[in-house]
Amino acid sequence: MIGTKGTVVAVNGNMVSVRFDGAVSMNEVGYVKLADAQLKSEVIRIRGDISQLQVFEITKGIKVGDVVEYSGDMLAVELGPGLLGQVYDGLQNPLPQLAAQAGYFLERGVYLAPLSADKEWAFTPAVKEGDTVERADTLGTVPEGSFTHRIMVPFNLYGNYTVVSVKPAGSYKLKDTIAELKDEKGNTVPVTLSFRWPVKRPIDCYEERLKPKDPMVTRIRLIDTFFPVARGGTYCIPGPFGAGKTVLQQITSRFADVDIVIVAACGERAGEVVETLKEFPELIDEKTGRSLMERTVIICNTSSMPVAAREASVYTAVTLAEYYRQMGLSVLLLADSTSRWAQAMREMSGRLEEIPGEEAFPAYLESTIASFYERAGIVRLRDGSIGSVTIGGTVSPAGGNFEEPVTQATLKVVGAFHGLSRERSDARKFPAIHPLDSWSKYSGIIAGETVGYAHGFMRRGSEVEQMMKVVGEEGTSIEDYVIYLKGDLIDSVYFQQNSFDPVDAAVKPERQKYVFKLLITILGSRFSFGDKNEARAWFSKLRQKLLDFNGSEWKGDRFSTIEKEIDSMIAEKSSGLDKAAEKLLA
Repeated sequence: MIGTKGTVVAVNGNMVSVRFDGAVSMNEVGYVKLADAQLKSEVIRIRGDISQLQVFEITKGIKVGDVVEYSGDMLAVELGPGLLGQVYDGLQNPLPQLAAQAGYFLERGVYLAPLSADKEWAFTPAVKEGDTVERADTLGTVPEGSFTHRIMVPFNLYGNYTVVSVKPAGSYKLKDTIAELKDEKGNTVPVTLSFRWPVKRPIDCYEERLKPKDPMVTRIRLIDTFFPVARGGTYCIPGPFGAGKTVLQQITSRFADVDIVIVAACGERAGEVVETLKEFPELIDEKTGRSLMERTVIICNTSSMPVAAREASVYTAVTLAEYYRQMGLSVLLLADSTSRWAQAMREMSGRLEEIPGEEAFPAYLESTIASFYERAGIVRLRDGSIGSVTIGGTVSPAGGNFEEPVTQATLKVVGAFHGLSRERSDARKFPAIHPLDSWSKYSGIIAGETVGYAHGFMRRGSEVEQMMKVVGEEGTSIEDYVIYLKGDLIDSVYFQQNSFDPVDAAVKPERQKYVFKLLITILGSRFSFGDKNEARAWFSKLRQKLLDFNGSEWKGDRFSTIEKEIDSMIAEKSSGLDKAAEKLLA
C-alpha cells in the first residue's frame, strides 16, 4: 500500500477526521489501521490538512491518534470475466466466499478479491501484432455463460496504442498478460483479463449517445401498454412499505427483454434479499434454458450492514452495468431502494455539518440523484454495436407521501413514473400501480392515441365512481354507470395480472396487442341495457370470460372457444361502435 499517511483527530459515528501530510484527493480510498484490522474508507471532504473519511465498517475501537494510510487510488471495482452469477456487497466483496471464510457473522476489515484468480478462461484473440487500438477496443473474447465477454483495452488508457504482442488462443488466468500495448511515447503497457475502474466516474467509451425510443418489454401489461419504459431509459417505482415494489422488480428482472440484470439491494431488508438469493438460482431463464442467476449480478447491502456502504453499492452496480453495456449488451439495473441511499447521504451530511435542505436532506440531493440516473442511456459503440443501460429505482417515501424530497427529486429526472397505491395494494391488486397517478414519456408497444382512448374510460369511470360515493348508484344515469363498468373492466382484466398463473404472469407483446384490440371493441361499443342490474350482471359475466381468456394458452383451442363466446356476447348487446373506436380499429 502506497500513498500519504495521516492520524485520526476526531471520530463522529462512521466519519473520521484525519490530519494528513502530503497529497490527498477526493474519493480516494484510505485505511484506518487498528490492531486487528484495516478499515476501508473514502475521502468525502478536504479542508486544508484535514480530510473527512466515511468508513465502510463499524467504527468501534477507532481512537484519536490511530494511523490512516491513503492508497492513492479512487474507490473502484474490478471489471473482467466472472462477474455474472456473483453476489457482492457494496464494496464488491463476494459474499459467499466471505461467509465461507468468516462464518455467518461477517468480520470487519476482511476484503476479498471479487474475481477468482485461479479460474482459467478460454481466450480467443481479436487483434494482431501491429494493430492500433484505443480504450475499450476489443483485444479478444472469452465465453462467460451464454455471452461472449469482450476483453477490452482498459478504459484508463487514453490515446492510441500499438499492439506489440497478443497471446494465441488458449486458457489463461485472470492476471495473466494476454497482450502488450505500446503508447505514443514508446512505453509498454501489459494488459490482463481484468482491470479496475473508479465507480463514481461514468464510463464514456462510446461513439455516440442515442435517444431512448424502443420500448423495453417487461411482459407486464400495465407497463408495456400504458406506462412503457424505453430501452436505455429511466423509471422509478415509489410506493409505501408493503405495496409490492420488490415483487414488481423481481417479476421485471425475470421477464424483461434485456441481456443482463443487475440488482442493487441498497439498504433493503435482509428477508427480501434472502428471498431473491434463494429464488433466482432455481428459476429457469426462458432465453437460455438455464438458471436465471447466470445472467444476473446481485449487489447486496442490506439495512443491517454499515450505512456508508449503501452509497458505494449503488455506484458499484451502475459501473458493472456500464461495463457490460460496452460489450453491446442491454443491461437492466434495478436499485432498491434509493430512499435508503438518500437517508445514508442525509446522515453523512449531518456529520459534515452541512446546511440542511428540505427534511434535513443535503442541498445537493437532487443533483446527486440526477447524476446517478444520467448514467442510464443507449449508446453506439466504436464498432457500430448498440449497448444500453436501463435504470429502474424504487423509492420508499414514509407514509406513501409522494411530495417528500427523494420522490420529487427523482421525478424530475426519470422518464416514467410507476406510482404504487396503498389502496390498490390493500385490495390485492397486482401490480398496484395507480393508473391515474402514473405516467410515462416513452412510446410503448401500442399507439399513444389508442392507449389514450382506453385511459379516458379509466379516468371517466373513476369520476363516476367518486360521484356514486356521494349520490349513490341510484343517482347515476345508466349511461354513466356503463362508463363506470367499462373502466372497472379495464382495471380487472387488463391492468391486473395473476403472477401465479403460468400464462398470465408474463404476456408477450403480440398477445397484449391482440387482447387490447378486443378491449377497444368493448369500450367503443354502444350497449343497450334495460337497467343497472342487467348491465352489472352482463359485465360481471364478461369479466369472468376475459379472465379465463387471459389464462388460456395463446391461440389454443380454449383461447379460440372463449374468444367466440366473448364476440357473441358483444354482438348480442352492441348496436355498433362509436366513431373514435371505428377509427382506431380501422
